[in-house]
Amino acid sequence: MSAPKEDLLWPRASAWLRPIATAPNRDAATFDLSLMGIPAHLTSISPTNAHTTPAAIRAALARYSTFNWSIGQDVSSLSFADFGDVVEPDSEAGEARTVSLATELAARSGLAIGLGGDNSVTFAMAKGVFGNTVDSAGLITLDAHHDLRDGISNGSPVRRLVDEAGLDGRRIVQIGIADFSNSPAYAARAKELGIHVIARSQLRNRPLADVMAEAVAIAGSAGGPIHVDFDVDVCDRGAVPGCPAAAPGGLSADQFRQLAFEVGRYSQVKSVDFTEIDASIDSADGRTVRLAALAILEVAAGRLSRI
Repeated sequence: MSAPKEDLLWPRASAWLRPIATAPNRDAATFDLSLMGIPAHLTSISPTNAHTTPAAIRAALARYSTFNWSIGQDVSSLSFADFGDVVEPDSEAGEARTVSLATELAARSGLAIGLGGDNSVTFAMAKGVFGNTVDSAGLITLDAHHDLRDGISNGSPVRRLVDEAGLDGRRIVQIGIADFSNSPAYAARAKELGIHVIARSQLRNRPLADVMAEAVAIAGSAGGPIHVDFDVDVCDRGAVPGCPAAAPGGLSADQFRQLAFEVGRYSQVKSVDFTEIDASIDSADGRTVRLAALAILEVAAGRLSRI
């Protein structure tokens, strides 16, 4: 099958995301948005090829335009640079490289975006963005799981941010925590740390804009930067077959996109990541990586509708 013809009147979102190497004054330039790939997968609790996902999400951006019809604005009015992928992020040295690159992105852009990889990447990315502001920083997770396990894995980033980076649990908000996806021990640990949980069941009858306003008020209560972890397995398994841990009854694709838009509206949100997709097991139509690509565009559109 031949490649589709390009239409100059329908620019692709993939063309908006430009490699940092092509930026004028690339070593000093600043951007509205920046992106980094963090292809971690080796410490995952379940075997995964999540390292294939950053490239797949970038490719999926070619499926979409940059115009948001609902707000009547084109996100390509924002500058967006791709800083490439972290090399071997699973090792101790690789985590240090992730921290360093996240620090650079936070300094050089209004919003840093990380593409996992499994959920272990949230620790190093948030640590790099927070830097010496961790005493006032906050974390919001959209996730079916608490991620408070011991050790180093995709099940431990939240605990590591508390224990190793010094993040105050009282400024952590977890949205979408699911029934039958956690244990009493980790639920108790979340309560002991002061983590604020907005369970999946609580989202059924609440406006999502109000949910995100509550989350930002808590995570941002000390005035510091907020990192948002989009663990895509918070979604319904039918919407995200590329997420091994997704369960039936999670968020709909539309709810996920709405929440991504709301995240983008808050100036305290300095960074986000998208994790827990294994592109190698996605459906033939690529619906999981396409949803992640759309969520990036929704976050950008939110920035054009700032509160």
